[in-house]
Amino acid sequence: MTTPGNPESPDPSEEVVDTPRRSAPPGTEVPLSAPVKVLFEGRYRKLVRDLPQTIFYCPQCKGKGCEKCEGFGKLTRDSVQELIARVAMPRFKARRNKFHGAGREDLDVRMLGSGRPFVFEMLKARRPTISLQEVEDEINRRWEGRIEVRGLKICNRDRVVEIKETRCPKDYRAQIVFDQELSADDRADVAKRLDAVMAQGPLTLLQQTPQRVAHRRTDMARERWVRLLEHEPTADGWSVSIRSEHGTYIKEAISSDGERTQPSLSSLLDRACRCVELDVLGILPADVGPEVDLPAGGEA
Repeated sequence: MTTPGNPESPDPSEEVVDTPRRSAPPGTEVPLSAPVKVLFEGRYRKLVRDLPQTIFYCPQCKGKGCEKCEGFGKLTRDSVQELIARVAMPRFKARRNKFHGAGREDLDVRMLGSGRPFVFEMLKARRPTISLQEVEDEINRRWEGRIEVRGLKICNRDRVVEIKETRCPKDYRAQIVFDQELSADDRADVAKRLDAVMAQGPLTLLQQTPQRVAHRRTDMARERWVRLLEHEPTADGWSVSIRSEHGTYIKEAISSDGERTQPSLSSLLDRACRCVELDVLGILPADVGPEVDLPAGGEA
C-alpha cells in the first residue's frame, strides 16, 4: 500500500538497493545521494487492538476527506505502516513508502509471538546507508507498548514475492462467549465436548466467504483445516487455542457466520458462541501440516 496522494507504481528508473555500501554510526550525518529505492525486512509485533496493518483509508472518499471520516481521509489515525514510516522515512530522506506483509490480521486482533514478517519499501531515498539497528531501536522506543519490530535488515525485491506468497499455518488464542448464560452442568458439557474435539485432531471446515468481507472478496466456498490445541474456562466464557491453515477465518470458524462455516465451534458445542478477542500467537513454518504436534505458538 502506498502513502496517500502518491502513485501505486514506482518510477522504473529508480535503482533498487540490495545491500548497503556502508552503515553509518548512530548520530553520524550521512551525505545525500541520488534518489534510490531501499527495502528492508523484519518482523513486527502488534501489542494493541484497533490498529490496522496498513493505512486504513475511508472507503467512502478513498482518502480525499468527507463527512464520514470528518475530513481526515482515514478511519484510524495510525497503522503499523505509518508508525514505522514516521521513524524510517526522515532518516532515509525518502519520499514515499509501501508496506508488504505476510498476510494481515484484522484491525482488532493483536499480533504476538515472534511477529509477522514484512518488507518496508522506501522510494526515492537519499540516505540509503542509515543504520537499521538505530531505526529498530527508535521504533521500539517511540512506540513502546503499541508495536515492536525485530531483525531489520536490507533485502531485495524478491523477498516481497516470497513473503506475500508463502502460505503458513497460524496459531491463535480466542476468547469466546456464549449467547446464553451457562449453568454448572452446561460448563461441564462444554468442557467434555471440547475435550472430544481436541482428541479428534484436525478437522476440515467448509467456509463460505464471510458476510463481513463478501463486498470485497469472491463469494466462494473454501476447505480449510483447523485443530483445537488447548481450552480453558474463564469467568465470562472460554479461552481456546486453535491452529489453522492459511486463509482460515477464525472468527467465523467459531460463530458459524449464519452456518456459512460448517462445522463450527458453535455447532460442535451445540451452543451459539462467538469470538470477542483474538490474538495471533505465532506464524508457523509453511511445511507444518495438521498432523504435526507443536505446542500452541510453537514457531520456528
